[in-house]
Order: sequence, then structure tokens, then C-alpha cells
Amino acid sequence: MTGTSASRAAGRWPFAASGAIAAALLFGVAELLSVLFSPASSPLVAVGAAFIDVTPAWLKDFAIDVFGTADKLVLLVSMGVVALVAAAALGMLARRRLVVASVLCGAITVLLGVAVLSRAGTGMADLVPTVAGGAAGLVALNVLVRLAGRSSAPLQPRQEMARRTFLVAAGLTTVVAAVSLATGRALSAAGSAAVATRDALRLPAARRAAAALPDGVEAAAPGMPPFVTPNGEFYRIDTALSVPRIDPSTWELRVHGMVEEEFTLSFAELLDLDLEETWLTLTCVSNPVGGELAGNAKWLGYPIRELLARARPRDGADMVLSTSADGFSASTPLEVLTDDRAALLAVGMNGEPLPLEHGFPVRMVVPGLYGYVSATKWVVDLEVTRFADRSAYWTERGWSERGPIKLASRIDVPRGFETVPAGGTVLGGTAWSQTIGIDRVQVQVDGGEWQEATLATEATVDTWRQWRFDWDGEPGDHTARVRAVNRDGEVQTSERADTVPNGASGWHQVRFRAE
Repeated sequence: MTGTSASRAAGRWPFAASGAIAAALLFGVAELLSVLFSPASSPLVAVGAAFIDVTPAWLKDFAIDVFGTADKLVLLVSMGVVALVAAAALGMLARRRLVVASVLCGAITVLLGVAVLSRAGTGMADLVPTVAGGAAGLVALNVLVRLAGRSSAPLQPRQEMARRTFLVAAGLTTVVAAVSLATGRALSAAGSAAVATRDALRLPAARRAAAALPDGVEAAAPGMPPFVTPNGEFYRIDTALSVPRIDPSTWELRVHGMVEEEFTLSFAELLDLDLEETWLTLTCVSNPVGGELAGNAKWLGYPIRELLARARPRDGADMVLSTSADGFSASTPLEVLTDDRAALLAVGMNGEPLPLEHGFPVRMVVPGLYGYVSATKWVVDLEVTRFADRSAYWTERGWSERGPIKLASRIDVPRGFETVPAGGTVLGGTAWSQTIGIDRVQVQVDGGEWQEATLATEATVDTWRQWRFDWDGEPGDHTARVRAVNRDGEVQTSERADTVPNGASGWHQVRFRAE
């Protein structure tokens, strides 16, 4: 870089920094003030949620495949980087066109406000954090750009003092922005009535308790995941960039639509009903072959068929559209919610109230269907309707309407490219066919004959089933495949299918080395 180029770069960076710092202050102030309003009043959350809404199916699945359950964190970080780069460009514009840059800053604030109002449950009052943040950012942009101009003017008297003044102002503003953002996120996570109420809540005992797990439900293979997935390890895939924080005392479920009797149900009324427990494995439609977006837990709740029996659906209805407090919706076949399967309006998970990120205070769990058409978290509305008349969040974005879970199996140990002892290798894994049950699991090593694995004890047909396979192999590199057969005699297909539109299929295989 020549001396002239270096001098120009040195003269420009304060303006780029001014724009970036002003943007950070905008989001920091807005995040802090959003604690006093709804979670969606945060413009960062609102823009992220709006982005999720318009994300095409292929990009959503790509993000989940690459980042797993960290997809939301990656989205927030990416948004922050893009916002700072764009703000730096705005700061560069302000170097010579401060009025134009200020107008653009105001326009950006308006767009952020539109994003806030587009979220479910927000109102005009929720614009306060965005407006206040926009005003703070605009003031910071003007002050910092003017100070940057004085510090970089070649003939400016006392130039060194002006430069120091800019650095001090920029540093203080950055600290305020960072503290505001961090404090806002911390208060949002810990300061709601939902958190305190959830921690203090003691759920009633089930009138119909789940059967105790029989001996032998876990396969005796080192490294296997537990049969019951701990709440903290249960996968989380949803559209909520900020977890809804609902005070149970204000929660209500509305049941309406093509029914003879519409009604609402409070949380206290729900807890007074005859609650039931069930063991149930949930699976995400975005789970790739061999993926880990599945979990097994004991759920406590009220049978949805009983709610619908009270409502008395009318002839012609064939779907229940469930809606979350954050606007997400799912279309569940009416017949699935009215047969004898354990479809629950759940309030408990593994012996405690639902975690906030898994739907507190109330969510749906339905055996045999992928979550995108059945497992609505933070559920507040059940509308009995028809597939011909209504559509749901993900079906409008390319997924199929009904989403039955496909027969699947995976190899959990050894992991891909793991080195294992030769001469006594134990393979282990998991298979599921909800509402039907697993009859057999077969393993193939290095393209040889399919051999029967040893099945662990079955808990219920609605849960996954673990298996193990003992193999005496030679040292070297090997490939193992697995397939399952369910109680209806269906053999898991080898045909590969993507997750869109109705779930992945194919045989899972791993490569490993024996030494």
C-alpha cells in the first residue's frame, strides 16, 4: 500500500467505525428496552424471525444439516455481522453526505418497526424499543461522524486532541451498546414471570401414570445414548428466535372452528383435568438419515381427543390447525387426534414442567407424526377445519400436509471414522416406527449378508428401540449399514430421499477402522 493509500484508509476508518458503533447502540438500546415489552419488540429478534419466515426449504435444511440446533445462534451472529458491515458503509456515506445518511438511518428504523409489527402478538406499544434505539443510533451517528471529521481534517488545529476526543466518544458508546445488549439479553432470559412460575410450579400426579420402563430397554453397547433423553439434551428445532415467555396465569387455549361447542381453557382448568403420562419419541422432519434430531421422553398431559369430544367436530372437518403464541401453525389430521393414540396437550416432560424452550406452559405431542404437523409449542389455539380451507406454516413453504414419520434406524456406535478394537467390535443403534413398533433390525458389514441384531426390550410402540450387534472383524477399514423391519412387515427402504417434502429416507451407514 502506498503512503497516499494508507493515508486515505486511515482517514476513512473512523467514519466506518462511527456507522458500526451507531448500529450497535441502536440494537443495544432496543434490546434493553424490549425487556419491558413483548419478546418480539426486539428489532433483532423481529428481523431474524421475519427472515426465518421467508427462508426457502432448501436453505432451512442446509442450516440445520450444517449447524444443527445452533442454527439460531448462527443466524443471529450472521445478522449482526451483516448489520455492522452495512452500518459501516452508511458511516462512509455520512462522511460526505451526513443528511442523506441520517435519512437512511431513519428509514432503516421504520423498516425495523415494520418487522416488529409483523410478529404475532405485537402492538403499537412494542415500537417503543425500536424508536428509542433508532433515535440513539441517529444521535450517535451524527456526533461520531462530526468528531471523526474534525480528527481527520489535515489542517484542523489541535488535531491530536480531536482524535483523542473521537476515540473516547467511540469507546464509551461501544461500551454502552455492548452493556445494553448483554443486559437486555440477560434480563430477557431471567426476568419474566414465566421463568419464576415455571420454577415454582408443582405439577399434579397423573391420573393414569405411564408404565415403568421394563428391564433391558437400553442396549448393552458402550457409548450408546440413554433410552430417555434428558431435557437439556433434547433436540430443539422451531421458528422462535426468541423463546416465548408465557405466564401460565394468563394462558388460554381457544378451541373453535367447525365444532358444535367453542370454548376456552385456562391453565388451572387444564391441570384439574384427568392428566395422563406416556412415553413417546419425537422426530423432526429435518432429521437426515442417521441424524440426531429425535428424542425420547415421558410426557404428562391431557388427551386431545377428549378436548375434541367436548367440542364435537362437525361433519366434513378433517384437520386441526394448531397455533403457537409466536404465530407458528401446524396442520394435524383430525383422525389422528381422535383415535386411541396418546396425542396429548402436554404440560410436563420427564417429571417436571415443560422447559421454556420446549413449549412451557403447554405444547402438543402426537405419536407417529413429524413435529412440523403436530408438535406445536406454546400452543394457544386449536381450530377444527379442513385441509382444503386452511394451510399451516411449513406446508405453505413446501412440506407435505400430513407428515407421517417414516420407518428409520441409525448406527449410534461406532461413530463415523472412529477406531475400534479388532476381533470384538460391538455396534449399537436405535430404530423407530411409531404406533407400529420395531420387529427386527439387521446389520450389513462390508457389503456382506444382512445379519440380525439383538433388540433391546421394547417400552411401547410409540418409542424408539435400541439394538446391538456383535461383530468379530479383521483389522482395517470397514463400512456398516443398518435397516429396520416394523411389526407390519415393512422393510426400511434403501431409496434415498431428502428431508423435503416429507422426511428423509435411506439406510444409514458408517465407516470405521478396526485395529
